Amino acid sequence: MKLLTDWGFTRVGWRNNQRGEYWVLAQAFLILSFFVLPVYQPAIINKSSNLIYFVWAVAFGLGLVATIFLLKGLWDLGSNLTPLPYPKNDGQLVQTGVYRIVRHPLYSGVILAALSWTVFALSLSHLVGSAILFAFFDAKARKEEAWLTQKYPDYPDYCQRVKKLIPGIY
Repeated sequence: MKLLTDWGFTRVGWRNNQRGEYWVLAQAFLILSFFVLPVYQPAIINKSSNLIYFVWAVAFGLGLVATIFLLKGLWDLGSNLTPLPYPKNDGQLVQTGVYRIVRHPLYSGVILAALSWTVFALSLSHLVGSAILFAFFDAKARKEEAWLTQKYPDYPDYCQRVKKLIPGIY
């Protein structure tokens, strides 16, 4: 229970979503839903060709980058870590490490992990799930960034230098 209060969760927050508690519930639901999605492969996909090794290499590369983003993002955040989009009261703005490459590496890591599985399984249902995860994390990041801008005056400058979810692109 102490970990939850350290992260900023409160009984009042769960009742009125003051720090984005409902975003955390929706995130958990979407990630769990992605795991239970059935694999749908169109009949036109031929998994017996030599091209499958290239597909697996792409999936492995995406998974590797996802793992790096997730682990390095957790490490770089340190005591600033919270699943809530609202920043911790005693937190600091992190702009170093993987946060020099992308503003939300944990969100990017989850999206890339989902894409990795999508490519590996050649699943259209998981492609739709990945798109939904991307849209969700983009919206959650937008909410989080509004609060970060209120708390940290130099956050808008950071946003100008570093892309939100896809390094160098978006």
